[in-house]
Amino acid sequence: MIPILSVLVPTMGVILVGRLFRDRLSVDAWRGIDRLNFELLFPCLIFAAAASRPISLDDAAVIGAGVWLILTLGLSLGWLLRPFGPEKFLDFAGAWQTAWRFNTAIAFVAASAVGDAATLMSVAVGFAVPLANVFAIAALSRGSGLGPLGIIGRIGRNPFFIASVAGMCVGATGLSLPDVVQRGIDYLAGAAIPIALMAVGATMDWGALLRLNRFTGGITAIKLVALPALTLLGVTLAGLPPAQAHVLVIFSALPTASAAHVLASVYGAERRLPATLIAQSTLLSAVTLPLWIYFLS
Repeated sequence: MIPILSVLVPTMGVILVGRLFRDRLSVDAWRGIDRLNFELLFPCLIFAAAASRPISLDDAAVIGAGVWLILTLGLSLGWLLRPFGPEKFLDFAGAWQTAWRFNTAIAFVAASAVGDAATLMSVAVGFAVPLANVFAIAALSRGSGLGPLGIIGRIGRNPFFIASVAGMCVGATGLSLPDVVQRGIDYLAGAAIPIALMAVGATMDWGALLRLNRFTGGITAIKLVALPALTLLGVTLAGLPPAQAHVLVIFSALPTASAAHVLASVYGAERRLPATLIAQSTLLSAVTLPLWIYFLS
């Protein structure tokens, strides 16, 4: 457990630093930081991790199929809580998306706790981003008039999707970028995780744990307990190699995406409920995620 905590404790420390510095910057400044991470820093991290070494077709097929099953399972289990959620479907959809979306920053931090799993985690993120966004946008756009082409267009312009596809193509072909270009990408990639974690701490509602109820508790339990438990059972029965199994279980145990409330607000959904769910899953994952990683050791 100690090696796991040596990675995750500093992570929570950086999140706490973000909380301490929250009032030093304006709300607009923190939103700008989130945008910088989304548009530039995390795409560089995803690309660099995916392109760092050749990716086998077996890894891509198993990891891709695995994360798609995990996302679909999260969506299905979350739908079972429909009777306990907001009456208005749009508001429910804003919260429902947190049952399958995932925090990319913590994904790479957690992957580093079980050895050099960053490359496989980048494959997982690359396959998960398109489907997670299809599910979320489809749910939120229900009744808004956004058709299939509109959904495809939004996915195709997603920086995470572009970076992951480009990185996997480079990794699959074994090509390498010019050193000066690679160094620049690596510099930007190195800034992604600490800046993202500080932004999480600055924007998180730290009192959210006091507002757990049947609906929010159910969504959080799906994300942090049910999905990793079912994934661990599945990879064990399938007899997957340790590297693939570890990445899939860690992916399934991640807290939800830290910016899910932003997407909800774009479509006009009530944003306080998804923001509460983000805080609840992030805070509780400080306990559950180390336990799941410990079970893998």
